Amino acid sequence: MGDAVTQADDSSERSPFQRSWDVVVVGSGAAGLMACLELPPELRVLLLSKDSEPRSASRWAQGGIAAVTRPDDSFASHIADTLKAGAGLCDPAAVELLVRQAPACVERLLSLDMAFDRHGAELSTTLEAAHSHRRVLHAQDRTGGALVEALERRALQRPGLCCLKGAVALQLWVSAGRCRGLQVLHQQELGWIRSGAVVLACGGGGHLFAHTTNPSQSSGDGVAMAWRAGAELRDLEFVQFHPTALMLPDAPHFLISEAVRGEGGRLLDGAGASPVAGLSGGDLAPRDQVSRALARRMRELRTDHLWLDLRPVGGERLERQFPTILRRCRELGLEPTRNPIPVAPAAHYWMGGVATDLEAATSLPGLYAVGEVACTGVHGANRLASNSLMECLVFARQLRRLQPADPAGATAPITGHGRQFSLEDLAPGLTLPDPDVLRARIQALRRLCWQEAGVERSGSGLRRALAWVQERAGLWPSGSLDARLAHLEPGDRLSLEPSAAAALQRGQNLQQRLVLAERLIEAALFRQESRGGHFRTDAPAPQPFWERHSFQRLGHPVQTAPVGQLVNPVNVDSGAAQDR
Repeated sequence: MGDAVTQADDSSERSPFQRSWDVVVVGSGAAGLMACLELPPELRVLLLSKDSEPRSASRWAQGGIAAVTRPDDSFASHIADTLKAGAGLCDPAAVELLVRQAPACVERLLSLDMAFDRHGAELSTTLEAAHSHRRVLHAQDRTGGALVEALERRALQRPGLCCLKGAVALQLWVSAGRCRGLQVLHQQELGWIRSGAVVLACGGGGHLFAHTTNPSQSSGDGVAMAWRAGAELRDLEFVQFHPTALMLPDAPHFLISEAVRGEGGRLLDGAGASPVAGLSGGDLAPRDQVSRALARRMRELRTDHLWLDLRPVGGERLERQFPTILRRCRELGLEPTRNPIPVAPAAHYWMGGVATDLEAATSLPGLYAVGEVACTGVHGANRLASNSLMECLVFARQLRRLQPADPAGATAPITGHGRQFSLEDLAPGLTLPDPDVLRARIQALRRLCWQEAGVERSGSGLRRALAWVQERAGLWPSGSLDARLAHLEPGDRLSLEPSAAAALQRGQNLQQRLVLAERLIEAALFRQESRGGHFRTDAPAPQPFWERHSFQRLGHPVQTAPVGQLVNPVNVDSGAAQDR
């Protein structure tokens, strides 16, 4: 994406900190880029990307994009499959919007030169778990990467767009019950950015778990920031664990798309028996069921992996349809055309998130959310395969009607003192923890979440985990530092030494993870049943009473809401966030 600051026009040389924006989009994956494409063209948009190099979770997505494109398929069938996978918690209006808008999104992608696989002139479709028809479109086995590249080519040509890379959002700016912007750390500078609206598109929190298919920046900071600002969270207990992540010592948990099982791949234990033989749908049963079946067989056998046999797919088809999987396996010394490969479940996708309505608006005026950071109501308790990339696109397109309150007038400079501070000026005597200590705490938290809030949970384990998280929440000196950072006014900037900037970023990352972990564990403790991606060994069956959403808001206990109730208006008197 070019330099640290990329501008689509040359109208101003001012720093992004010194300007007001109509909209700030946080995240440069599929949801964020589609938002930039679809926002009204007259709006001036700032796109924040956490990393200098592109590493969003949507870029890693191998699977595909679900849409009704064949004459033997139907909207009714796609809707029914989605509702069934969601285990009673999908919001029908959100599902209908997704399914009915999906074909138009495919046409939009084709207009952006997205290179889907084809059979002759026709789009090629595959079958994935819990789909009743072949409706999943692919670009070989790197659909997410191809999608993001197509969106990026066009989005970065948007007039008035400024892209700020290596920019980490730390907290939202709330005044008079409305989101007015956010605080950002960019390189060695920290300050407030004013905006008429903020769109969170910064992904989920899969990296909260020790075993995950997600990149490291999928730490759930968007969800944590929204909660700290007073926005409503929904259904955080529902995490999807993908059953087939490559399991090798000291290697990342590379996702093995279930599309290979749709083409004949089979799960096996060490004796060659199927661990999913008892499931309706077998190898293509819903992901939550397959992951639990694998976890139980692994526990019985006291092993950390089972096997995925790709030989039935055939070498030629593997080379043609799954070159990325084949290449990655071979890089790690595996040969899937001759031998089964080791796999195990890993955290993959968060069904819960910041609650939104059908226009992607959250309960906090001025704050929007799209993609995995949002809970739109589409996925319910368990996401249907390949609905997530389409959800990014459909709900980002809803932003084409967004009109921010008090449009920013982006050509006007920020008024204010324009003061420059050092960390010593702002917080005299503050000693930031050693980065190695912070890194160790993050890893300990990830192990805890995997052990106690992973594929299978229990009330006793969740209570232990909650106590652990709450005890450690005060170990990072964030309270006094956050208060001082909040005293920075628009136009002020905090200058940091590189080591201090790195420590501040890692410390804030730990704090966001602790906030998210506490919300996850609270929600999982609250839901005393098993449903979809949430399974409790001490309450292993679904209960009719719990066919309701859970929701959380700062200063309130976990509560429930009927299915179909997407967003509750925020209480502007809650004092949830720092007024500027």
